[in-house]
Amino acid sequence: MNFQQLRILRETVKCNYNLTEVGNALFTSQSGVSKHIKDLEDELGIELFLRKGKRLLGLTEPGKELLIIVERMLIDTKNIKLLAEQFSHSDKGQLTIATTHTQARYILPQIVSQFKIEFPRVHLALHQGSPNEISELLLNGEADLAIATESLSQIPELVSFPFYSWHHAVVVPEGHPLDKSKKLKLEEIAEYPIVTYHEGFTGRKLIDETFSNAHLSPDIVMSALDADVIKTYVELGLGIGIIASMAYQTERDTHLKLLSSDHLFASNTTRIAVRKGHYLRGYAYKFIELCVPSLTEAEVKAALKPNDQEDI
Repeated sequence: MNFQQLRILRETVKCNYNLTEVGNALFTSQSGVSKHIKDLEDELGIELFLRKGKRLLGLTEPGKELLIIVERMLIDTKNIKLLAEQFSHSDKGQLTIATTHTQARYILPQIVSQFKIEFPRVHLALHQGSPNEISELLLNGEADLAIATESLSQIPELVSFPFYSWHHAVVVPEGHPLDKSKKLKLEEIAEYPIVTYHEGFTGRKLIDETFSNAHLSPDIVMSALDADVIKTYVELGLGIGIIASMAYQTERDTHLKLLSSDHLFASNTTRIAVRKGHYLRGYAYKFIELCVPSLTEAEVKAALKPNDQEDI
């Protein structure tokens, strides 16, 4: 058994059992991939893949169990390399953060600027995606940290920490009738076409629950993945917008008015997540501390430690 065989097992699943794609991903031939799989099965004395002729269709039950172990082994192998780099080049390397457009655009710029001043030789990679895509990047070991409002706290393989809390707010074009409302009511909002986030993004679930609990059916005429698009179409008169309050910028959004609606919508919490067992370089802990000054390296490490036999 060798690490190449283990990598091929994992990559075969990621490539949907297409051995040509596996070979391309691992810089080897399809025949070489097939031989490694056969050698591994012969050594273990079990079939790892379901087959139809020469085609692989999926994993057998032993194959599924082995994949869990292989994932852990390959992550630990990467951790060993990271550990060596930590002590040989403590201020050099790469930090990969998976996050949503809202966080990357409105919350992280100042933090990233501070981080780059302290660690100029660290390459910072920001991967933007949906909350589910962000979780997958973290689970697959393709990201060191994930920052999002949805999903991170619900995955047992991750440890997440509160970053900050925020509310939704209503934006309207200049001169809109709602701008004259002294204290905005949900019923008033529901009278107008609404442009807001797509399902699964930036607290959309809480928006829907708020209207549902009030027995209102809002006319959502358009949904988008980020606030910049929402604001653009609100300016064009397509409807009123419901966005994350931090996405409104007075100096830029000069043709829009922000209407406070903290009293209407429940608070959202954006979280920072790390995969259990993933080794973080020292500068990763510093990035977390820049986000949440009260969250120290010692506290994060303590939370990442396995606390029961199942975790171990």
